[in-house]
Amino acid sequence: MPFDRTVKIAPSILSADFADFGREIRAVEDQGADWIHVDVMDGHFVPNLTFGPPAVKAFRKHVKTVMDVHLMIAPVDPYIEAYAEAGADILTAHVEAGAHTHRTLQAIRAAGMKAGVALNPGTPAQAVEHLLDLTDLVCVMTVNPGFGGQKFIDMTSKVRTLRQMIGDRPVHIEIDGGVDPTTAPLVVEAGADVLVAGSAVFRGGSVENPAPYGENIRGIRTAATTLAA
Repeated sequence: MPFDRTVKIAPSILSADFADFGREIRAVEDQGADWIHVDVMDGHFVPNLTFGPPAVKAFRKHVKTVMDVHLMIAPVDPYIEAYAEAGADILTAHVEAGAHTHRTLQAIRAAGMKAGVALNPGTPAQAVEHLLDLTDLVCVMTVNPGFGGQKFIDMTSKVRTLRQMIGDRPVHIEIDGGVDPTTAPLVVEAGADVLVAGSAVFRGGSVENPAPYGENIRGIRTAATTLAA
């Protein structure tokens, strides 16, 4: 995974057809997805239940790009090895999920994965300032986590602060929540380079008719790279 700051589109399979994940993953990758984003929720840290390590391991067989696994769970540390074994390339934990985020990021890297740290909308950028040297990705939540399809919360000032704090470190800024062709240029102009999109990618398409996936991905990418330029 060589580092670069070009805009990457990471479809969230939370918006895919749950009965056909393998073909959905292959379809969005064939249509231009850069990463595949997997939202793990525990019904405790956030009010929803989604995927455990066995499901993520099953997804891995179909992912040819980067599998970006976002843990919305607490605690995190007992499950790091399981998600490493499941094949996550990037594992992101919330700074709000525990008192020892520094140790969590160390453990993620020690398990052979890239380490991400996520910030809920109410958490300031400064919460990760002293973690950046252990971090490969900062995920800025632009919705309150737990469900797909929510309305975008403007976090552009937080993104700008993070971009300044990161400086020349090889750290991605990822946006998760409400990303579409209208909101994408706002966050890219502020400094983000990874855009997680669920319903905005999967809307209107299917594994039998994947062309709308490609149209949606291109629409987000074009808006992000031209309007933000």
